[in-house]
Amino acid sequence: MRVLVVEDARSLAEIVAEGLRDQGMAVDLGYDGLAAAAKLDLNRYDVVVLDRDLPGISGDTLCRMITEREDRPMVLMLTAAGTPGDRVSGLTLGADDYLAKPFHFPELVLRIRSLARRRPATRARTLRAAGIELDPARRTATRDGRPLDLSVKEFALLEALLLASPGHLSAEELLERVWDENADPFTNTVTVTVGRLRRKIGLPPVITTTPGVGYRIG
Repeated sequence: MRVLVVEDARSLAEIVAEGLRDQGMAVDLGYDGLAAAAKLDLNRYDVVVLDRDLPGISGDTLCRMITEREDRPMVLMLTAAGTPGDRVSGLTLGADDYLAKPFHFPELVLRIRSLARRRPATRARTLRAAGIELDPARRTATRDGRPLDLSVKEFALLEALLLASPGHLSAEELLERVWDENADPFTNTVTVTVGRLRRKIGLPPVITTTPGVGYRIG
């Protein structure tokens, strides 16, 4: 899952981003409306966590811009404007959910995951291929009924491959979907993580590599 956090209070934005990354999400940051709009043009996001009071382009204007996009991300407004009237006006702008500051971080995580599942392009709740079953909501994965003990990045990588099955994902596509804009495209991060995931899944191998094309389950 890839998330864009748009928040002009840098310390709060970085705390939120770090917490979401610990939950296995790929997170980009926008500190103002203009930067966020540029990132939305460059990357595909599942959820945008959006403050309303932003410099450059206001959160309200940015929300309206997002709702006009094809294959748009879901929008969670995270803002200090927390009265019932503020909530109604935010939802009227097209936001899919609304959470007032201060907030409880586990609730934020649950709401983001719930929005990602509601996104129209989201696949079935339980993903299955080649004896692998993965439940994104429960954060569980098994092979032929055997639980897999995966790190957050291994779980996210397996989820991305299952979502793309039976198609391939290149290393660059996996970097985009599982990591975020801070990932170094010249590292062997994907290769190393795929190797660890293969070992944990076990034999016979189910992740295949096609040179010049990428990785796939099956």
